[in-house]
Amino acid sequence: MKEDKIISMVKEFAIKNSENNDIHGFDHVERVYRTSVSIGEKLNADLRILKISALLHDIGRIQEKKDLLKRNHAEISADLAENFLASIQYDLSQNDIDKISHCIQAHSFSNNLVAETLEAKILSDADKLDALGAIGLYRTIGFNVLRNGGLNNVIKHLENKILKLKNQLFLDISKEIALSREKIIINFYDKIKELK
Repeated sequence: MKEDKIISMVKEFAIKNSENNDIHGFDHVERVYRTSVSIGEKLNADLRILKISALLHDIGRIQEKKDLLKRNHAEISADLAENFLASIQYDLSQNDIDKISHCIQAHSFSNNLVAETLEAKILSDADKLDALGAIGLYRTIGFNVLRNGGLNNVIKHLENKILKLKNQLFLDISKEIALSREKIIINFYDKIKELK
């Protein structure tokens, strides 16, 4: 019962602090959460740490746009998560909060922080897996459209980030999941390059 209560509180906080779009909004967070839990169950991860981390991993995206220090959203998300978790004082030790913070900080492709724990590796992989496949392709196109980018921007985004993700996955189970998802991205990329 205790775990259900804290997860419910964290989820409510995450929803309130998520972007209102299909790219990094709460739908993305829920997919990352489900993938994280699925992988975590198979690898005997600490599911409480993993669930909380997954729900809070992108809560800094709204503030990132206003951050005067130009910090990565993962750093901001970790700070917000630490403050929130400390404020609710709900059966979490400082060690638990530190582990959650590390997971959140290390999940980001662009934050350049190496995931050191199993839970951090799972969250990082789950976030990257959501950028692959049909949903990932939709998100890539949407990301560029939101920034007034065109097809050339989509192609560059695929080349500079998305097509490199599979090689940045930590876990064998994640690499297996990525195989079929990556094919969708590659097929689209090849067709677009052929038509350009």
